[in-house]
Amino acid sequence: MECPACAGPVTMEVGPDQPVSASVADALLAAVEDEQILVARNCWTCGWSEDRSVVIDSIETTEGDTDAIERAALIDEITDELEVIESVDTVEETLATIRRHRETDPATTDTDDATE
Repeated sequence: MECPACAGPVTMEVGPDQPVSASVADALLAAVEDEQILVARNCWTCGWSEDRSVVIDSIETTEGDTDAIERAALIDEITDELEVIESVDTVEETLATIRRHRETDPATTDTDDATE
C-alpha cells in the first residue's frame, strides 16, 4: 500500500488487543461479536496517518461439508500410497480391483438413472 500523500510505503497496525504481527484479516477472523478492531495506517516518510475502527456487529459461520472433507482426506491418502508404488502393474491391478468392486457393490451403483 502506498501513502496517498507522498506515495511512500505505509504500515498497518491492528489493535488494540492484537499481536504486533497481526494482519487485518487475522484480526477479523479471530474477532467476537461487539468487538472493536482498530487499524492504524502510518507513513514513516511524510508522517501521514489514518485511524479506522471496525465494530463486529454479527458473525455468521458455516462449517464445511464433512463428507467432502473426509473424501478429500481419503483421496490424499490414496494418492500418497500410489506415489510410493513403483510397479505400474500393481497400480493397474489395484485400479481393476476397485472397478470390479464398484460394479458389484450395490451401494456404489448409480440409482438415479431415469426409467422410461
